[in-house]
This record gives sequence, C-alpha cells and structure tokens, in this order.
Amino acid sequence: MKKFLLIIGLLSFQVSAWANIVVDKKGVDEKDYIFDLHECTELSQLAQKKTTQGGAISGTAKGAALGAAAGAISGGSGTDGAKTGAAIGLVGGVLGKGRSNRQNAANHEQEKETIVKNCMTNRGYVVLN
Repeated sequence: MKKFLLIIGLLSFQVSAWANIVVDKKGVDEKDYIFDLHECTELSQLAQKKTTQGGAISGTAKGAALGAAAGAISGGSGTDGAKTGAAIGLVGGVLGKGRSNRQNAANHEQEKETIVKNCMTNRGYVVLN
C-alpha cells in the first residue's frame, strides 16, 4: 500500500510539474484529481509534432539561383554569384531550419498544455491559468 501511494505521489508531482496548470482544488477529491490529470496528460501525448520542411539543401539551391540571377543582372559572372549565393543560402537554410525546429517544439508543448487544460475543464475542474 505504501508503494502504491508513493508511486501515485511521484506520478502526481511529475505530471503536475510538466502540465504547468493551476487548478482550484477546493472541494476536489485528490485521488480523482490525480486520476483525471493523468488521463488528460495521456490524451495530450496524442498531439502530433509538426516537422520542419526544407533546410540546408533547399536554402543552398535558392541561394545559388538568387546569386546567379543577381550576378547576371549586374553584369558579373553568374558562377561567382552562384557560389556566393550558395554559401549564403546554406548558412541561411541551416539557421532557418534550427529556428523552425525550436518554434515547432514550443508550439507542440503549448498544444499539449492546452489539451490538458481543456480536458481538465471539461471534467469539471476550475483551471485558473
């Protein structure tokens, strides 16, 4: 029995720390709250994480094309412009993909938190944040 209560307590702490929601627990049975929070957290795991499209290769190709076009328009060699554009496109593609990955991760965590909040609200809890 002590092990069971310890596991429930640890699970409750872990889930509550992850979910970052504030619930008014006045008149709430603690066991029901822990069970509902666990179920809502499990539901939030169904949220799909978006993948980042493009990246270094597409950035290089776009940079090379733009560099070649700019070089041709200015009367210079299209090859030199393409090389410069490819280098700039590669760096821009890598940085852009990293930024997109971080943004997607933040959006994914926000979506999971929203699912937990909505689930708890639908189960009759007063979510304060």
